[in-house]
Amino acid sequence: MDLKEAARAVRENAYAPYSNFRVGAALRSEEGQVFVGCNVENVAYPEGTCAEAGAIAAMIASGAQKIVEAYVIADSPDPVPPCGGCRQKLSEFAGRDVPVTLATTDGAEFKTTVGDLLPGAFDAGHMDRT
Repeated sequence: MDLKEAARAVRENAYAPYSNFRVGAALRSEEGQVFVGCNVENVAYPEGTCAEAGAIAAMIASGAQKIVEAYVIADSPDPVPPCGGCRQKLSEFAGRDVPVTLATTDGAEFKTTVGDLLPGAFDAGHMDRT
């Protein structure tokens, strides 16, 4: 399955009545499965869910645990990066070299990696006391 088309399609399902800023995300797991998510707003803004977080939750719910590629799309003038929380979430399940494509609905794309999105990421190694 094409990540671009999957992200574009799921973006249409976003629930964004407050911001009208719909985002779609698609992730490919190590097993080749594609998982999608869209943003889901809530009138209590901090209680909303980002598209990337939804796709990660779907991946984990299926039993997969490793991201090998990600694609995020929004209707914005420039490709929109994941928020800080989603960058940390992506780094939990993807290596630093995993490709991430950020896109607009008009076709602009910016290709980067998880490591470039979150340099100096906090990881499990920081918790090792030995």
